[in-house]
Amino acid sequence: MSTPVGAKKPKPMTKKNLAHFEKRLLEERRRVMKELGHYDDVFGATPQSADGDLSAYSFHMADQGTDAMEREKAFLFASQEGRFLWHIDQALRRLYKSPETFGKCHGCGDDIAFERLDALPHARYCIKCKQKEEDAKK
Repeated sequence: MSTPVGAKKPKPMTKKNLAHFEKRLLEERRRVMKELGHYDDVFGATPQSADGDLSAYSFHMADQGTDAMEREKAFLFASQEGRFLWHIDQALRRLYKSPETFGKCHGCGDDIAFERLDALPHARYCIKCKQKEEDAKK
């Protein structure tokens, strides 16, 4: 990508900022992995072991429905965390593979605001481009 004559060339992010975002991404990754570990415990539990009853007798239908709803809810949360983990891993790949472009908007190429990246270190778009994307979905 060539820079037009007279235009300022974008500056790469400082090493200090790159280290900060790497730390933030790794912290988020650890948190998500821990959360996914909790869901693994939920999915591995049998209905009998869930309430401490190890007998083979069936539960009341209402209990079975509640348990099914709780497992479904846990699955939904786990799948959301899984997608979040994928976004974090993609951001880490971008950071390691091409640190000079990390923090640049994938839409317009401008710098993503530090505050936005600090809040969402996996962000790929500046706030203006993200807003355009959200408006297009409506």
